[in-house]
Amino acid sequence: MTLYPIETGNFKLDGGAMFGVVPKSLWSRTNPADANNMIDLAARSLLIEDGNRLILIDAGMGDKQSEKFFGYYYPWGEHTLDKSLRQAGFHRDDITDVFLTHLHFDHCGGSIRWNAARTGYEPAFPNAVFWSNQEHWEWATNPNAREKASFLKENILPMEESGQLRFVPREGKPYQEDSPLGFGILFADGHTDKQMIPHIRYKGKTVVFMADLLPTVGHIPLPYVMGYDTRPLLTLGEKEAFLNRAASEYFVLFLEHDAHNPCCTLKHTEKGVRLDERFEFDEWFS
Repeated sequence: MTLYPIETGNFKLDGGAMFGVVPKSLWSRTNPADANNMIDLAARSLLIEDGNRLILIDAGMGDKQSEKFFGYYYPWGEHTLDKSLRQAGFHRDDITDVFLTHLHFDHCGGSIRWNAARTGYEPAFPNAVFWSNQEHWEWATNPNAREKASFLKENILPMEESGQLRFVPREGKPYQEDSPLGFGILFADGHTDKQMIPHIRYKGKTVVFMADLLPTVGHIPLPYVMGYDTRPLLTLGEKEAFLNRAASEYFVLFLEHDAHNPCCTLKHTEKGVRLDERFEFDEWFS
């Protein structure tokens, strides 16, 4: 097995929304804001080459939305999904599976593109199976008013219409050791219903793709919960249990949204779980 970080592009979001009730005087120490109160974020995917399978975890925003839409998110930098795949030696047609942690636009938008005539939409990975889970799919396709702007039908419905959609079977417990993709999955409900957090055994370590359970290193302290989370008190419990396990078992955390810290490890301290080391993925596993 080989893992490749895939940078799909950078963007910005409001720092207050990203840190909920935490004052700016605290969160700005780790995530400084610009004049518009926006902080730097990444949309970092992970590619797993395992035998004949090439599995992409999350796919970024994509590029099919309007100029007005992207104007809200201040895209910056030179990263693109196709460029990152080329650098790893692959093409999007090589992808056999796209595993989506959840169906918010910044995680799944790159899964779907305009067709050649721009009259409709088609899968951006023509040879891939798209993986979600039944409960989250129902949550996303019948969205509540709070999340409706994040669940865009053009990002979601073409997966089913193409016949390429599959659901990860659930065993009814928060963490299951195995999945059809060959890795363990933690199901978390605080951010959105049945978000899936992959746990991948790699070179003697457990690499965890953090999605929105832990967006950046600035979110490590327990009360630092995003304003976007639908059930913040539930996030607190899920996050506490995960952070303690991650520190005890020395997990490598792969941070999807931290623009400046791709990976980190954690440690136990008198003040609770805190940051241990931060590093580039290839630096750790070289």
